[in-house]
Amino acid sequence: MNRIGTILVGALLAIIIASSTLFVVDQRQFAVVYALGEIKEVISEPGLKLKLPAPLQNVVMLDRRIQTLDSAETRPIFTAEKKSLVIDWLVKWRITEPKQFIRNNGVDIRNAENRLSPIVQAALNEEVTKRTVGAMLSAEREKVMQGVIRRLADDGKSFGIEIVDVRIKRVDFAANITESVYRRMESERKRVANELRSTGGAEGEKIRADADRQREIIVAEAYRDAQKLKGEGDAKASTIYAEAFGKDPQFAQFYRSLEAYRSTFRNKSDLMVLDPSSEFFKAMRGNGAAGTAPAGKK
Repeated sequence: MNRIGTILVGALLAIIIASSTLFVVDQRQFAVVYALGEIKEVISEPGLKLKLPAPLQNVVMLDRRIQTLDSAETRPIFTAEKKSLVIDWLVKWRITEPKQFIRNNGVDIRNAENRLSPIVQAALNEEVTKRTVGAMLSAEREKVMQGVIRRLADDGKSFGIEIVDVRIKRVDFAANITESVYRRMESERKRVANELRSTGGAEGEKIRADADRQREIIVAEAYRDAQKLKGEGDAKASTIYAEAFGKDPQFAQFYRSLEAYRSTFRNKSDLMVLDPSSEFFKAMRGNGAAGTAPAGKK
């Protein structure tokens, strides 16, 4: 039992010593080896590594992946024409010099971000104040981001980091001028709408006046043509009547009497009081229907 116990104790001590001297470096990390509080070595190659047991040597791991820093609070930035803008941004960065990073920021990434955030804001302010609102909302945005990256390059080296990218997520007016901008936009849209309405009304009146004029011309020309045709028809009818009645005057007189009777007695309810011996009933009286022989032929 003593031998077995000795073996177990020896194995336990070996495990403890191995756990304090062996460590694994992940490919996503830097391993910083400290010897009595000083940085002895930075290991970037992944795998199983060896060190002296604590407290002779300690290991601290740093994340070597790309980090994202977002704008925690948005402060108004004035443009070249003194307009106040609120800009949301983000910065992509990563550790490239672990020793430099630890000397300036310690091992906590949040310390580096707290120091980097105001530097980014200051660089952004310098770029924005040189440009107008229109430039920030369109073509100049990419130039602003590239300018911020160039300004952060030297600060990044002093921090032991590399600035990978800078992006502007949102550009908006400050709250105190947003309402006035909206009111100005609304009044401008109303002005344009009123101009379009007045222009449309004028065009409508012009079209209606032109249509009325054309209608009057068409109606007048149609009436003129109708009267012309009617006159030609009446003239032709009169010619035909004259020719027909000239061949038999007595028949013509009888026919005209019948036309007069037809027009007079059109409705059954009509009532007329006339002398039967009047000239009007001449065609209905006895031999008068055939007509009396003309004078001089008795």
